[in-house]
Amino acid sequence: MGLFPSLTPGRERKNGGTVGSSLANESARYLARLGELFDVSVSGARGIAEAFHGEMARGLAGEPSSLRMIPSFVGRPTGRERGRFLALDLGGTNCRVLEVVLDGRGGASVAAAGRFVIPRECLCGPGRKLFDFLAGCVDSFLREHLPEPHREPVLAFTFSFPVEQRSAVSGTLIGWTKAFTAPGVEGEDVAALLSAAMRRRGLESVRIAALTNDTVGTLLAGSYAEPSCDMGVILGTGTNACYPERADRIRKLKRTGGAGEMIVNLEWGNFDRLTANRYDDLLDGASPNPGRQRLEKMVSGMYLGEVARLVVREMMERDLLFPGGAGTAFSVPYGLTTDQLLPAAGAPVDASIPGLGDAREDDRTAIREIGRLVAGRSARLAGSAIAAVLTWMDPDLKAGHTVAVDGALFEHNPGYRAGISKTLDDLLGSRASAVRLVLTRDGSGIGSAIAGAVASAGGGGIP
Repeated sequence: MGLFPSLTPGRERKNGGTVGSSLANESARYLARLGELFDVSVSGARGIAEAFHGEMARGLAGEPSSLRMIPSFVGRPTGRERGRFLALDLGGTNCRVLEVVLDGRGGASVAAAGRFVIPRECLCGPGRKLFDFLAGCVDSFLREHLPEPHREPVLAFTFSFPVEQRSAVSGTLIGWTKAFTAPGVEGEDVAALLSAAMRRRGLESVRIAALTNDTVGTLLAGSYAEPSCDMGVILGTGTNACYPERADRIRKLKRTGGAGEMIVNLEWGNFDRLTANRYDDLLDGASPNPGRQRLEKMVSGMYLGEVARLVVREMMERDLLFPGGAGTAFSVPYGLTTDQLLPAAGAPVDASIPGLGDAREDDRTAIREIGRLVAGRSARLAGSAIAAVLTWMDPDLKAGHTVAVDGALFEHNPGYRAGISKTLDDLLGSRASAVRLVLTRDGSGIGSAIAGAVASAGGGGIP
């Protein structure tokens, strides 16, 4: 079946026409060659999984690796943690403050939430200004939703940027991403910066109990509700994953606390043992970080639209698409978004792409096929990476495994999920029946609060 309806050269169209013209035939041959460029065979997927294992081993040992394998210093919850916890979620140009209630029976709910738009001067101005703004958001939330005095409320801080974690409540920013450039933060402990801002705001009673990212939060949220959950995956604008590792296998840590487990953040977007095609190379070369984040550039929603646009642009230059001069929307870098591409590929929502609604049926069909190929490869690579982590934890898949997944690619595109499942079937055979993929929303909020509960030894929170 594939991710979306496939183009078959020479097949009759619903409008009564056929792919009979020279232009249509050449376009079909071109798309067939594209299929080869974006194909990930079973042997190729298996090679990716094996390469993943090698990079994971090197990353855990502290050796050069494209997988950072960052220890989170927190383990999975028991499901019995209970109490009311605050979460501060910073991952984009908005931030949120939430009060999350854990019932001690695997149930979590958001009792109150506040959303705040971060001013541009805080994104790009001095880091102190940004953290003072965040402290002000917490203060505003407490005044509105928790007016009664509380004894040392527990706050978990979701900071979804590359951080070298040093403990459950401390970590150094490796480098800003997204729209953030605030100076004075890179190389600093972000939890300490927030704590200092809290003191300046008169919030000394608020105790920062955990520092985490959305990937770890997704695993925590999933495993709080379902004990068999042992992997968290983000498949949205970005992509990443984490899993619980045996402490004695994290050789990069001088002290691991002996037995037990610790969640490890792979930062798998940087995995680079992949075969790129010329469109991948074009995108990478024009990016702010050439040579880095290879997997992310081939999988995540931030880039899929641009990969497809580069294909369309080349076809336009060869007069294989929009021969009448239409298609100007494809001339601007990142002018085609993944949100536009996937509806256009999977259903008659061509109007989501400016100018496409009036295009020839042949052109619309070609765009749908390009979307199918680009998104299908993304799902195939994501499935290969998931299979790699699962077989690293449990080579024979003797136990059941639940994978908590968050992100729009997975949530809003059923065919994408089917593509991942097909890859797991191809790689794992009958053992794939031991794997469940479960949509787990809001790991950056609820999961962060659970991190606070785990770091607080299972409870307490806001009295």
